[in-house]
Amino acid sequence: MPWRKIRAMAYRESPRVFRIKGARVSDEFLLEMKNIVKTFPGVKALRGVALQVRPGEIHALLGENGAGKSTLMKCIAGIYRPTSGEILFDGKVQGPYNPSEALKMGISMIHQELSPVLHRPIMENIWLGREPLTKLGFVDHKKMYDKSKNLLKEIDLEEDPRTLMASLTVAKMQMIEIAKAVSHNSKLIIMDEPTSALTEREIKQLFTIMRKLKDQGKSIIFISHKLDEVYEIADRITVYRDGAFIGAENAKDLRVDQLINMMVGRDVNELFPKVSCPIGDVKLEIRGFSNRKYFKDVSFTVREGEILGIAGLVGAGRTEVVETLFGMRPKTSGEVFIDGKKVTIKNPAEAIRHGMAWLTEDRRGSGIFPMLSVQLNIVIATIPKFLNKFGLIKNAALNKHCEEYVQKIQVKTPSIYQHVENLSGGNQQKVLVARWLMTTPEILFLDEPTRGIDVGTKSEIHRLITKLAGEGKSIVMISSELPEVMGMSDRIMVMHQGKVTGIVENTKDLTQEELMAYATDTVDEYKNMIKRDREATNDR
Repeated sequence: MPWRKIRAMAYRESPRVFRIKGARVSDEFLLEMKNIVKTFPGVKALRGVALQVRPGEIHALLGENGAGKSTLMKCIAGIYRPTSGEILFDGKVQGPYNPSEALKMGISMIHQELSPVLHRPIMENIWLGREPLTKLGFVDHKKMYDKSKNLLKEIDLEEDPRTLMASLTVAKMQMIEIAKAVSHNSKLIIMDEPTSALTEREIKQLFTIMRKLKDQGKSIIFISHKLDEVYEIADRITVYRDGAFIGAENAKDLRVDQLINMMVGRDVNELFPKVSCPIGDVKLEIRGFSNRKYFKDVSFTVREGEILGIAGLVGAGRTEVVETLFGMRPKTSGEVFIDGKKVTIKNPAEAIRHGMAWLTEDRRGSGIFPMLSVQLNIVIATIPKFLNKFGLIKNAALNKHCEEYVQKIQVKTPSIYQHVENLSGGNQQKVLVARWLMTTPEILFLDEPTRGIDVGTKSEIHRLITKLAGEGKSIVMISSELPEVMGMSDRIMVMHQGKVTGIVENTKDLTQEELMAYATDTVDEYKNMIKRDREATNDR
């Protein structure tokens, strides 16, 4: 065979690879990626990285935001074509392929940002674009229903396939995506941050399904920033940093401190660097706060220099309380006092004038403006400060302040004119923090401030929060991560189904089990159980 034809059959975008496309190589790995390079204009996102995934294993992929994980996954799923390198799947060399071809090969990807067709039923979402047809060419709804019912049963979901997606929780939508992957008979399922919006109970259910898929011989690539989850579910771990391959180890052979060092290239000695700050007078007081739909009779205080954590399961009403305080939702009753003076807040503009700032939990949905620059995303809440008497923007002053905050918070960006959508999730979060610090707030509401952020940036955000408390700011922090809310808070208010179940004054002796008992409104039963255990121990 002429040499030109041999090269044409090889992976065209991989000039260093000379294996024939489709040639069988080995059965040891289901997926093997070698020397993968991916460049974008002016950016080298992947620098010759490697990945090996065995059949029937759960393989965790770790690294800071911007490490190249998502880019590599998109190369596997056929969304991107590598600039160079070699991909072997199911023992065969693969040429360039698109997402449709990846699905036919047996590769499915569940993206972090779900995009279901909300006003169509579950079964139509699962079989979208490949609906079973009758002999006459019409959609066979009965067959679709039966097949969907069996799929849902396989992953322990009892939902009716005719249920609209819009009525499901985010967790259930995640499960439907898994059902869709199973329907493709996928050999490899990529899960990108599948637990970011799930409760502890929902995470356990997801892990049960993942183990079941593993037992069926399917391989799973699991991307997460939560190290405790990684150690609980993963067989092996691969780490990337700045677009480069750092190493791969069995999870049981890798200590947490070693893993963090691989991810960030330095020791992160304190993930929750909370230091004692002087606690001043009461800054914010809420009395009998209620919203007919979401919460009832919520009362609490926050002092100067204090971090008040708000804990609870999804649906507890935590975010709704903060949004109502910030004037985003109407209250049905209750009073708000700042520095002992009663105030009325009907909209966010009034909240800002009263020295409040609100960092949303939904960074993409209600936080950043993706197509705008870093500069505009930072100043969008304070533009009136930079207008001259003719109503024109004073660009020099605006740029100076933006540069100062980018340096202060260490936002990694080529310039303040970069589109914020091109930054990593952690740096997008820093831009939002800069936006609100520019309003010079006295009271900060931080809703899930480290969701979807790598361990290194998470530590930086925690240090910034502690620094702000040290400057006398009053901080209310909502977090679904128990170690975070316990490690960073001076006091913790716990909610369950719209009501306050307790305010923990002493967080040093608090256990995760006790905090979860508050969050499930079973703290009395929990304390009685502890008491019985102690009495039984003493009797022995």
